Amino acid sequence: MRKLTIYIMLLILISFLIPIIFTRKFEDNKQTSSISEHIYNKEENTQKVDETSYDYKKYNIVKVLHTKNNNVEEMKLDEYLYGVVSAEMPVSFEKEALKAQSIVARTYTIYKIIHNGGKHGEADICDDSSCCQAWISKQDRLSKWQEPERESNWNKIMQAVNETKGKIITYKGEPINAFFHSNSGGSTEAPINVWGGSGYPYLQTVETSGEDSYTQYNSEVNLSKKELINKMKEKYQDFSINFEEENPIKILEYTEGKRVKTIKIGNKNLSGVEVRSIFTLKSANFNVEIKDDNIKFSVIGYGHGVGMSQTGADSLAKQGKNSDEIITHFYTGVDVTEL
Repeated sequence: MRKLTIYIMLLILISFLIPIIFTRKFEDNKQTSSISEHIYNKEENTQKVDETSYDYKKYNIVKVLHTKNNNVEEMKLDEYLYGVVSAEMPVSFEKEALKAQSIVARTYTIYKIIHNGGKHGEADICDDSSCCQAWISKQDRLSKWQEPERESNWNKIMQAVNETKGKIITYKGEPINAFFHSNSGGSTEAPINVWGGSGYPYLQTVETSGEDSYTQYNSEVNLSKKELINKMKEKYQDFSINFEEENPIKILEYTEGKRVKTIKIGNKNLSGVEVRSIFTLKSANFNVEIKDDNIKFSVIGYGHGVGMSQTGADSLAKQGKNSDEIITHFYTGVDVTEL
């Protein structure tokens, strides 16, 4: 009887202890889970802060004019640059080339903000590449890529911008007018030969190897003699040309950057830049050949040729150059500094 009483008491005791043990274990697990979640959230928040914490002070917000609808949108500077870099440079280019483009685009943006002069009303800059620099929304950019590569491509663009956060190009302590173009044809151009004026001391003619391997290097435009005459007369009503005479079209002078400086077409002496505009050539680096009724412009390079060549940047990156080295190659006497 005594043994039975002891067994009953032990059974009662165990029935009380088991719920306590499991409840304690559950609470411990819950606490551990809560701690883990807190650490995860803290890490996640830290990462988020790292992506957006750079203080550009008065340049934190960029006012962008969308030329298609004439609307002005406000964006954080680096978020704006995601759209610029993804619009201006192929994502297939080397990471260091994309980083160089990020620094160049950031510098160009800040220069435009400083020297805006009310050109775009209340906006700082527009999204037209022929005026300022191109920009594309994330949604539109992703839609132009194949679905399997969308995430990795966008991450590559973001990394290029984020890893250069705060970096700009300066000359004697001031942000430069960081011009860039697609392909220099092996040699960049001084701005005085493109737009006139006194130019900028940091924009000199430099040579870059490897640009001839890109599709942007070669192009041609073919016209009949009548088409050439009509295009010239759109600009100059008194234009005339005698294709029977020797050298009716003749290049008279080249720039240091190997582009056409002056060319004689019929009774007109024109700059290479003007001829590029009249005949929609990709560059002012061209030769002209007349054969029967056909006039062929053989063009080298793509763009005005001033500042950083994008294919040149990619070529240098493939040769092992980093973004800072790429920038100091194309811009003379500059520093890559923290804003």
